[in-house]
Amino acid sequence: MRCPHCQHNGSRVVDSRPTDDGKVIRRRRECEACGFRFTTFERIEETPLLVIKKNGDREEFSREKILRGIIRAAEKRPVAMEEITKIVDEVESKVRTLGENEVSTQLIGEYIMGLLADVDEISYIRFASVYRQFKDMSVFMKELEEMMARDKKNNNAADQEKKEK
Repeated sequence: MRCPHCQHNGSRVVDSRPTDDGKVIRRRRECEACGFRFTTFERIEETPLLVIKKNGDREEFSREKILRGIIRAAEKRPVAMEEITKIVDEVESKVRTLGENEVSTQLIGEYIMGLLADVDEISYIRFASVYRQFKDMSVFMKELEEMMARDKKNNNAADQEKKEK
């Protein structure tokens, strides 16, 4: 493994432990030349997954793009990085369990919005406004009304459940 500090191509593993429910191995390494310590992550190489974009182009699935999009939507909001990473993990898991080699950006976006709505409503609206490309205020208001109706329905169901207990 190449050292990020001096670019030497030799390092030794100082510590190794599983993370992410055993799906990833975190390795602490030390450069043999300069002694700089750095961390690497090893994960199983999945079969390539292509994403079909709205214009028909295909590109390789990228966790990082999803992560950046959610981080931007949750900027200055009380959403922990741990929650964002969990959403990305769940989206990737859902997409890979479909068993398809290609998946549309629409499906990925819907998965993200479904999970993000449960975490932070403002982040959800921000993400939806970019993802759905709101053209004017009426489309934005329609989305807000749908969200408020879902929230009201969930609150009524919770109230009903409390009464039954």
